[in-house]
Amino acid sequence: MARPLILIGAGELAQIAREYFTHDAGRDIAAFVVERAWLSVDAIDGTPVIAYEDIEALYPPDAVDVFVAIPASGLNRLRTRFYRDLKARGYTFASYISSRAFVWRNATVGENSFIFENNVIQPFVTIGNNCILWSGNHIGHRTVVHDHVFMASHAVVSGYCEIGESSFIGVNTTFNDKVRIAADNIIGSGALVVRDTEPGLVYVGSPAKPLPGKRSLDVAL
Repeated sequence: MARPLILIGAGELAQIAREYFTHDAGRDIAAFVVERAWLSVDAIDGTPVIAYEDIEALYPPDAVDVFVAIPASGLNRLRTRFYRDLKARGYTFASYISSRAFVWRNATVGENSFIFENNVIQPFVTIGNNCILWSGNHIGHRTVVHDHVFMASHAVVSGYCEIGESSFIGVNTTFNDKVRIAADNIIGSGALVVRDTEPGLVYVGSPAKPLPGKRSLDVAL
């Protein structure tokens, strides 16, 4: 039997994650967890909400699994902060792969990652740790998605691509074969990426080009 699962976060993504983990993966959600300064309710639809500062006392690492259900806030930095802190404390992370996703047998998905329905993940793909792939993406063969990436819906990533750490990939984006996306990129909705990118920039358009004077960490996500 799987251990109880606690969700870090109590916002929309955390509540969506509870739906998928409960009704598709058969997991028992024991609690939502937020930092004490953000603790405003005792429960959400019957599931307790507790302070992050109390997590080890109430749910020690040997008693539960965890999933950090936080979106791309701060270019994935907020989710990554919790992920690294919990890892240092010895917690075991759950990942979710929808029963309605197509994941080829030799593709790999890291810990604390969430793969929504209708994703197609082809042979020899690697999805890193702490990644979120929303519905309907195509990840082509031999592509590597590095840690802490958030990918919105209906991106088409061709074969042999590389998506850099902590990047945000917008809806309806397209990547040509063998394109390398640098770390900390924001690829805007509908962009067509035909060449490698530089780190820390925001790319938009077709073909995609960096926005002048704009750094990705300055964009509110």
